[in-house]
Amino acid sequence: MEFDALTIVILALVIPASFLLSAAAGLGGSLVLVPGLMLAIGTREGIAVAALLLACNNIAKVIVYRNTLPWASSALIVVAVMVGSALGAILMLQMPEVWVRYAVATMLLLTLAGDFFVQGPVRKAWAVFLAFLSGSTSGFSGTSGPLKGVALRSLQLERFYFVGAASLVSMVGDLTKALVFSQSGLISTSHLLLAGALVPVMAGCTLLGRKINRDIGEKWYSILFWTVMSGYLTRLMVA
Repeated sequence: MEFDALTIVILALVIPASFLLSAAAGLGGSLVLVPGLMLAIGTREGIAVAALLLACNNIAKVIVYRNTLPWASSALIVVAVMVGSALGAILMLQMPEVWVRYAVATMLLLTLAGDFFVQGPVRKAWAVFLAFLSGSTSGFSGTSGPLKGVALRSLQLERFYFVGAASLVSMVGDLTKALVFSQSGLISTSHLLLAGALVPVMAGCTLLGRKINRDIGEKWYSILFWTVMSGYLTRLMVA
């Protein structure tokens, strides 16, 4: 990878910001990182490298939030995201880039609208379905958008457990995508070296993000969460 000076400066700001936001809110790293890498190195390679970096960062998050990982309640969502991510990543490699953009826009809007009409005992099943779609759209576009957030909110977890669940689900989804992309040749040795060089940044941003999460309280965390969701929707509309 060869970057000009301006791109290096932009990525030096974007990468830590994505790690910090992801650690504080539990999700949202792809909202910042994917567009930056897509602009820097192209759509497909940008999505692939973002998956690798976010997967490594989510490993750090799982370690930091290890005491608040809701394994049982999030198990079905983890499996759904893993299967969806693998399918979405494989399809992304086969489809024209413009189809990728239209497909993810359509799926996100329809499924998010449908969430407002689903209540009662079917809500958990709907959450699993949304998780599968979030993995699929993440494989397409590099970000699961609001679907993963909506799916996890359906579990009605306490704030720290929500962040733990988001970290766990994101780690599985990003590792799945990174594996598919590495087998296709989109992830090279230089990308792995970049991920290794960023480990200290991941660790520092994750610890700082956890501190922010602990300090802001439920009200401000809710504001942060819905700000991230609004950011995803804004990015979707712009795209």
